[in-house]
Amino acid sequence: MKGLILAAGYGTRLYPLTLDRPKPLVKVGGQTILERLLRKIESLQDCDEVYIVTNDKFYDMIVKWVRDRDFSVALKVLNDLTRSNDDRLGAIGDINLVMEKEKPADDVLILAGDNLFEFDIQDFVRFARDKKKFSVALFDVADRKMAQKYGIVSLDNEKRVDDFQEKPENPKSTLASTGIYYMPEENISMLSDYMKKDTVKDAPGNFVKWVAENDGVYGYVFTEGWYDIGDKISLEKADLEYRERELD
Repeated sequence: MKGLILAAGYGTRLYPLTLDRPKPLVKVGGQTILERLLRKIESLQDCDEVYIVTNDKFYDMIVKWVRDRDFSVALKVLNDLTRSNDDRLGAIGDINLVMEKEKPADDVLILAGDNLFEFDIQDFVRFARDKKKFSVALFDVADRKMAQKYGIVSLDNEKRVDDFQEKPENPKSTLASTGIYYMPEENISMLSDYMKKDTVKDAPGNFVKWVAENDGVYGYVFTEGWYDIGDKISLEKADLEYRERELD
């Protein structure tokens, strides 16, 4: 299995904090988001390499950060060659870039570089492998108004995704897609098919919806902590809660 961390965003909602550093290198509870994600992936015994895709503005900074640290899994940093929020490839475009450049003949675990989560990643991987389909980790935000901010998923009795809404005005559920995906090797070719279509290339949820309609997607619901570091308020909340929990 391969890992892929999406780290090519520009974090505009966190300016000025992210003017000179990528969001994954922002610290939460004294550790960068990127380090916390990589330590999660380290717990997976059969993940032999992790791709970190970033942009040209922050490429050198992330390469240096990786060189200065020791991880048990091999890391490779890729540059998507964009320089600003205006010319970014979008999350789906960055995933496709990695697939085309690296051509992994393997399943791929994909993590958004601005999300933190507290569940055991091994449980999610086991779930996805049991289903043998593209899978997404879901968190119940338990509030319809809050659900309007996220990609919202509805599941059938078999945990199969039967509906996906991107930031809906009238959400059908409160299960939020968290930017944590498991893509079996068989689905990689579907990504290139999707890129050829006149479809949205930014939010990964658009690809999830398309795969659900054309092949099938399953949702893994977790109840442990989840932090979407989208703005200063969410960053401050995550930082406070991690500090309180890890100091106890």
